Amino acid sequence: MDITFIDETKSVSELHLKEVEDLLQFAADFLEISDDTEISVTFMDNAGIQVINRDYRGKDVPTDVISFALEEAGEDELQIIFEDEDDIFPRNLGDLMISTERAAEQAAEYGHTFERELGFLAVHGFLHLNRYDHMEPEDEKEMFGLQKEILDAYGLKR
Repeated sequence: MDITFIDETKSVSELHLKEVEDLLQFAADFLEISDDTEISVTFMDNAGIQVINRDYRGKDVPTDVISFALEEAGEDELQIIFEDEDDIFPRNLGDLMISTERAAEQAAEYGHTFERELGFLAVHGFLHLNRYDHMEPEDEKEMFGLQKEILDAYGLKR
């Protein structure tokens, strides 16, 4: 899977980038996602993610992770379909935005490492890009179970 990283904070270490990349590659393999799939991951601060959260979700507060799934059509959107689409373009799942500030706050709040929280948020967002959600109790059970399974298999336990 091809992952494009954007660090708006200019503070994410090469080690953290590598850890998130390795974990997302592991999650992609776990879900049997094709190698020619693309995603982007943007690291931002609380102020930046608050603007995104306000403008796109109507919630004027910082959040930890936001996913924009390109394969999921929103209200009143038409799906664009190309003939022989699979042969023309790589699959693009969408964009993840992670607040590193919120990740640090939650790591302290939950009593685990920043690395664990950053990994958790990356996998959580990645599952959303792959059409998992937690709006209904049965969906939440499935998504959170899969999330734990991936993190545990990777070795990133609480």
